Amino acid sequence: MPEEDLMQSSLSKNRVFRFAPSPNGLLHLGHALSAILNHDLAAACGGRFLLRIEDIDPARSRPEFEAAIYRDLAWLGLDWEGPVRRQSEHLAFYAEALERLKAMGVLYPGFLSRGEVKARVEAHEAAGGVWPRDPDGAPLYPTEERGLDRAQALALIAKGRQHAWRLDMEKARALVPAALDWSESGEGPEGETGTVAALPERWGDIILSRPDAPASYHLAVVLDDAAQSVTDVVRGQDLFHATAVHRLLQCLLGLPAPRYTHHGLVPGPDGRKLSKSNQDTGIAAYRGKGVSPAGIRALLAGYGFVLH
Repeated sequence: MPEEDLMQSSLSKNRVFRFAPSPNGLLHLGHALSAILNHDLAAACGGRFLLRIEDIDPARSRPEFEAAIYRDLAWLGLDWEGPVRRQSEHLAFYAEALERLKAMGVLYPGFLSRGEVKARVEAHEAAGGVWPRDPDGAPLYPTEERGLDRAQALALIAKGRQHAWRLDMEKARALVPAALDWSESGEGPEGETGTVAALPERWGDIILSRPDAPASYHLAVVLDDAAQSVTDVVRGQDLFHATAVHRLLQCLLGLPAPRYTHHGLVPGPDGRKLSKSNQDTGIAAYRGKGVSPAGIRALLAGYGFVLH
């Protein structure tokens, strides 16, 4: 559904929208698009617009980038309802959910490093095999550790063996309805809209926690959306397929499912989606060149996005 149609549909004062950036770089035009869409949709229906700082990865999060987020959004003329939720302040909340999933028997510790997985994939493909990959093109994690003896696994952990807690996709999928889906008001990369079938198994045994990040993006985002009573998730098409994983986790944890709206991506100079590493497309860079907030909206409109 185009943005202008969404703006007029199902307006309700009980709707809650959110913008949830990570403070690991400066915001760019793509972020501006998502923030403006969420803000304007909330304003159009008298709903709430929330800001969440997804700083659960301490190695990449920087206070100067968080300060820049507030500065850029305020300059764009956006206001949000306080207080701002910061993921780093809710680690116990994520840990409790992780323990629930462990008790359900759908998590296991994975001990293979990225290098070990990469080497195994390369050897398999060099021999003419085809290694399964997720929707983003990354190779799926090998599954033999699913059956590792629990006592043996815990002993390895006690000895300090590095590991990540992974979702046993086969067991998890067996615990939720076979006809898993979500309501899509935007569209996916292939034009998917309406009721979309969720296929989380395409992602394999995803990481839900690792030593340097107590909760993965997938786990934290569904917990935060539920905690903040978010009714509408409006975000870029690059996260369209990840919604299948989010629906699976929502079902496992008994969380409500928001309405989803995935919008197109603002292309970078090379035609690919924008990156925080390209400072030329940063909101601050445009501001420094004398572009106004209205000019940012005009730039986005020039890419075909309908803003109000």
